[in-house]
Amino acid sequence: MKAVSLDAHFQKIKSNKLFETFIVAIIIVSALLVGAKTYDVPDAVNRVVLVLDWLITFIFVIEITIRFLAEQNKKRFFYNAWNVFDTLIVLVSIIPIENSDLAFIGRLVRIFRVLRMVSLVPELRILITSLIKALPQLAYVMLLMFIIYYIYAAMGSTFFEDINPVLWGDVAISMLTLFRVMTFEDWTDVMYEVMAVYSLSWIYFLSFIFFTAFAFLNMVIGIVVNVMEKENRAAEEAEQPSENAELQAIRSELAEIKSLLKQREN
Repeated sequence: MKAVSLDAHFQKIKSNKLFETFIVAIIIVSALLVGAKTYDVPDAVNRVVLVLDWLITFIFVIEITIRFLAEQNKKRFFYNAWNVFDTLIVLVSIIPIENSDLAFIGRLVRIFRVLRMVSLVPELRILITSLIKALPQLAYVMLLMFIIYYIYAAMGSTFFEDINPVLWGDVAISMLTLFRVMTFEDWTDVMYEVMAVYSLSWIYFLSFIFFTAFAFLNMVIGIVVNVMEKENRAAEEAEQPSENAELQAIRSELAEIKSLLKQREN
């Protein structure tokens, strides 16, 4: 009973909105400190930044410990990839490697501490998980997009090389030029230069933009949104067992209190 009560106590701390907001604020401060280290500041400020950095690391150690103790099944804590990521970041952060050959790794880990924001905010976790799960479906879309991209690049290199070899000299350069067109970076200058020789070449550019910037982009968005909807439903279903576990913990505590009251009455 005491173990269940202790887990429930840490679970309340972990689920507390003030606690979550405080940790998010600490992550933001950690990100600002990483940016501050890139400037030339006085030694006094550097010392303050160093002290704050170690204080933030200490807070992260307490936070990850609370999350671990809040887990009823401690082994399952490391089944979650985000928990493993957070634990590794915190463990590497507490290793004193600032003045060693591994100082670069220490600074890099402190930069990656900003990613802990993703593990703490459920909406960001769902977004990242959705993107990862959508990759297999996106791969086919990207393959089709590459085929269209290559065909247009080959056509551009074949017909427009004499106009501007810098932009259409070969297939590889043509693909870079088409990437510029796809991102709308002064693409009209490229089109008007070609139109001065081939008046109907606007069909080439507009059709390419339609396929890449509109059609394929909407396909990618549709796939990601579909996966996100599934992840949201899965997250809602996963919350229900946790609520039932909390109710069971409360009921066990009430049963323990009732048994103590009966013992006192007897």
